[in-house]
Amino acid sequence: MKFLLDAQLPRSLRLALTAAGHESRHTSDLPDGNRTGDLVISDLADKEGWIVMSKDSDFVVSHLLHQKPQRLLQISTGNITNGELEDLLLSNIASIELFFGSASHIELNRTTLIVHG
Repeated sequence: MKFLLDAQLPRSLRLALTAAGHESRHTSDLPDGNRTGDLVISDLADKEGWIVMSKDSDFVVSHLLHQKPQRLLQISTGNITNGELEDLLLSNIASIELFFGSASHIELNRTTLIVHG
């Protein structure tokens, strides 16, 4: 899977995903870095087949109203250490892959995955 991580997610998460065999980019790797606008992130993700991973509720609203980005992994863990987030994501990655076979919006919280559509 290919993930594009939004600015509020740690770069270390990108490294953990890559080590687990997934393609990943962080907004800090983009030409405008973490100042890259949400629409630009969505357009890039949709054009190149990335799943946007974000804690930002603006992406949820845009996805629900405009299907931009086309695929969204919403992180709803609240405050959590980077290590806990990495462990949580990697322990659920097989299910995330499976659900993205038919879903376009998945939410990961501290206890479960929620498939929204």
